[in-house]
Amino acid sequence: MGVTSPLRWVLLVDQAADGPWNMAVDQALLEAAERRGVATLRLYSWQPATLSFGRNEPAQRRYDRAEIERLAMPTVRRPTGGRAVWHDDEVTYAVAAPAAGFGSLREAYREIHALLAEALVSLGAPVLLAADRPAVGVGAGACFASAAGGEVVAAGGGKVVGSAQVRGEGAFLQHGSIILGGAQERVARVTRGAADPPNVVGLTSLLPAGRATREAVVQAVAQAAARRWQVPSEPAALPEDIGRAAAALVPRYRDPGWTWRR
Repeated sequence: MGVTSPLRWVLLVDQAADGPWNMAVDQALLEAAERRGVATLRLYSWQPATLSFGRNEPAQRRYDRAEIERLAMPTVRRPTGGRAVWHDDEVTYAVAAPAAGFGSLREAYREIHALLAEALVSLGAPVLLAADRPAVGVGAGACFASAAGGEVVAAGGGKVVGSAQVRGEGAFLQHGSIILGGAQERVARVTRGAADPPNVVGLTSLLPAGRATREAVVQAVAQAAARRWQVPSEPAALPEDIGRAAAALVPRYRDPGWTWRR
């Protein structure tokens, strides 16, 4: 399908960073898409590994904060919806773009996952898009416990990519985790009460040994984006104004009052 109207794209391939910085940059990119109409594809990772909550997820009720702190698990709350994710051995993608270029929320969701599936298939991974099904509520546990319609799953079952989206004034942000070998059991470990077991499949189990690397996945996604969306093939530096905007947002994402606000 591709995007529904031409967009001015920027490709960012970032070094690993902590949760507050990663979420601040993604929000700053959304705000730039709203103000200037620029679309960005960002590929990055997390250091240290971090537990993220969805924007409206009831974290206080659903997760054991004392156990999370005992285990010294860094936490952050995303600007997007969805459920909890343990960000470890993965490639994270973010798309911030004018909404007009992608259509409705559902159309954007499916188009972005179609691009990701195309990229992973180019590496030899047997993946496809999940059939449509009713959405699971934000209080139902880990993001990777079940797949929603249009998400990337292994042909034999199991979720390979987990994503979340938020809409702003004329623009949207969608970001998510392309799982390499990272497990999601840590989410269940800190969930209060019963937790659905994660139904996640990492690319290390779908590709020959040594093929499921961050570098290979980043290159495959960038190449698919160049073909499908005409995204520049050469990564750009983070624009200075977006870097300043992200730095101003970091305190919010470091604040436990935001992380545990509900």
